[in-house]
Amino acid sequence: MTVGFSSRVVASSCALCVAGLLVLAPGAAAVRTRPPDPGTPGGPEVSGPQPSLLHRSGTQVRPRPGTPAPPAVSALSWVVADAGTGDVLAAHDAHRRLPPASTLKTLFALTVLPVLPGGIRHTVRPQELAGIGPGSSLAGVAEGRTYRVADLWHGVFLSSGNDAVRVLSALSGGWRATAARMQAKAHELGAHDTRVLSPDGYDTPGQVSSAYDLAVFGRAGLRNPDFARYCATVEALFPGRAGGTYGIRNTNRLLAGTGDVRPYPGLIGVKNGYTSKAGHTLVAAARRHGRTLVVTVMNPQKGGGPAVYEETRALLDWGFGAAGRVDPVGSLDALRARPLPSSETAPVATGRPEEVAVARPEEEGPGWPETGMISGAAGLGASAVALLLRLVRNRVEWK
Repeated sequence: MTVGFSSRVVASSCALCVAGLLVLAPGAAAVRTRPPDPGTPGGPEVSGPQPSLLHRSGTQVRPRPGTPAPPAVSALSWVVADAGTGDVLAAHDAHRRLPPASTLKTLFALTVLPVLPGGIRHTVRPQELAGIGPGSSLAGVAEGRTYRVADLWHGVFLSSGNDAVRVLSALSGGWRATAARMQAKAHELGAHDTRVLSPDGYDTPGQVSSAYDLAVFGRAGLRNPDFARYCATVEALFPGRAGGTYGIRNTNRLLAGTGDVRPYPGLIGVKNGYTSKAGHTLVAAARRHGRTLVVTVMNPQKGGGPAVYEETRALLDWGFGAAGRVDPVGSLDALRARPLPSSETAPVATGRPEEVAVARPEEEGPGWPETGMISGAAGLGASAVALLLRLVRNRVEWK
């Protein structure tokens, strides 16, 4: 017995396979074929992510024609990013490791807020206030006084109180355990420049973070409604030592305003900091026309105390003007331990009733469009083969 193949059958079936692949190939080929940098001579104008520039030194930006350059600021390191997409619009020494001061409290809140509901009441014990560093900022927490956890969070976000951090750390497992959990959280978020030794951000030899990592923490925090509400609060009442309450005001001058710093329109937090070693640091987020930006500024070298706010203001203004007119130089999702699950793609909260943008994680490897193309090609090829075999069976020739 011999099986004969009609040349017309083979030709027809192969034509189906080839046609299917040719139809699908252009779309698949368009993925990740953009030149590394805009303006590469002869490079094809196709969409796709470009290599990250964030580990390079100096200022990194990919402006399109007619887009102004970022403002010249004196900070040792800074980042401007879209809080919704995670795209970094521009940066300067984004991964430079520097002391973070109280901006590290953003990571503390990310780690501890989920396990301590605000309605819990706790009477402070003397040992919970032991070890506070000299010169620390304080909310006024007193031993023997009963506080709601929400009061203590107001002390953290508004007064940058290291005393409130101490008590909340004691409630969540202790000082060292909290630092270890913060370190694990940083790694989970892809913040690999951060080393946590003192959860309150107090100057400790070896404790560092980066503008990139702090932007990651600020962006992640805005997805937690409690975090967003606390960091956007300008004023609150805090329990007094001997009873009653007194007012505390947010020390983030870009949010609350002072005589020498005007509030920034649309600002929704996040956290400021200062130590003698770290200088002034700030993570700030603002919303305008449905877009939320997060900016980190670390240790301006000129202008004194107000400089961190004015340099942040200038970078926010530039970011809102440049959004959609620059190509990203990197992503706040790029170094995550795992892709952002769909359950975490919640709207960016603002601390106010309205919502902002939805996170769109960067995916590693082929995305859904590419996967669909490959699956489609495979399916079409399988169908063609099945058709070939069916036709062959009908044309078996008994010799």
